[in-house]
Amino acid sequence: PDPERVAVLTQTTLSVDDTQAIIGVLRQRFPALHFPSKDDICYATQNRQTSVKELAQQSDLVLVLGASNSSNSQRLREVAFQAGVPAYLINDHMEIDPEWLAGVSVVGITSGASTPDFLVQETVDTLRAYGNPVVEPMTIVEEGVHFALPRERSEEHTSELQSHHDLV
Repeated sequence: PDPERVAVLTQTTLSVDDTQAIIGVLRQRFPALHFPSKDDICYATQNRQTSVKELAQQSDLVLVLGASNSSNSQRLREVAFQAGVPAYLINDHMEIDPEWLAGVSVVGITSGASTPDFLVQETVDTLRAYGNPVVEPMTIVEEGVHFALPRERSEEHTSELQSHHDLV
């Protein structure tokens, strides 16, 4: 009812690209739109989506390892597909359909944030068995974000270090 009292927050699994268009429309409709005090797009989500766009440009097919109920994994598959390559969300290597590999020379593999590394390795091993032997790890975005301990924990940690130093 009061267009001066409208705020916007975004779901962290949405990319910056997705939110910019939506926010543009909201700004036109609500010129006094309020935003969070800092960027609320999850940096890890944005980095993964940026990376999968690059991966898709270099691949004939993209496999995303992750749970079907994972919004993050679903978005990675969508981003790869929107980049113009077939993309499938799979739980593990057992879900690879050999027909997907027909005429494919480069398979890009990525995973949702909580996907265990062993599932990625099993997928690589399965692709090798299908005759895709070359594995080239790619680093597209280096994450340099470090999280500081909360002040209480930091003081506790400093105290523990001092106690240890006193014992030595």
